[in-house]
This record gives sequence, C-alpha cells and structure tokens, in this order.
Amino acid sequence: MNGMDAYIEYAISALLVIGGLFGLVGSFGLLKLRDTMQRLHAPTKATTVGVGSALIASMAYFMLIEGKTSWHELLITLFLFLTAPITANFIAKAHMHLAIREEDMPATGVGTDWATYDPEMEVVDPALLEPVQRN
Repeated sequence: MNGMDAYIEYAISALLVIGGLFGLVGSFGLLKLRDTMQRLHAPTKATTVGVGSALIASMAYFMLIEGKTSWHELLITLFLFLTAPITANFIAKAHMHLAIREEDMPATGVGTDWATYDPEMEVVDPALLEPVQRN
C-alpha cells in the first residue's frame, strides 16, 4: 500500500465517521427535542448529511480503491437530497393543520387559508408582504 492509498482510506474513514456522528446526533435530537416542529429538523438533517456522507464514502471507495464507477450511490444521494426537504415540508404542513387552531395562525395576506396557492389571487393586505424589520 502506498502513501496515496492511505490518504484515500483516511478520507473514506472520515466520511463514514462523520456520517455515523450525524446519525447519532439526529437520533438523539429526535428523542430529546420538545415538540414536533423542533423534532422535525433533527432526522431530516441527519439523514441528509449522515446517509449522504456514507453513500459518498462508498462511491469514493469503489471509484478510487476498486477502480469501478458506481452510479447507484450517486442516484440514492440525489434522491435523498431531493426528497428529505419535501417530506419535511409535508410533515410540517400536517402538523400545522392538526395541532394549531385556525384562529392562532397568523394572517396570510390573501383571502384564503394557509396551504393554498392561486396565482390569480389578489393581495388583501399589502402590509403583510413587506419584510419585517428587526432592531
């Protein structure tokens, strides 16, 4: 084994350790955070970075050590990066509809409720569209 192979193996090992640490922290956050909206972030970040890191380590191993190109890991990583935010958005919307009373929701600025979109809709209160200024 030459020096370059050792550096490659160290890099792959580091990616696997990083992936394991993110998985551990994400699992801990899922168990320990208080409510659904806080708990939602821990597993989505952990799966995106943790599993993505392990898949990239696998891809690097097969490409640099075995000399083979493996497209499966790249496709799984891309699928994971695309679906994790969408899934988190769906869970957040379901939580909003099930756990928050309608009168406690902030105004939308248009004439309809939350989670609706109509490009033809006119803005009811333009002040709601202005950015909030913080001191």
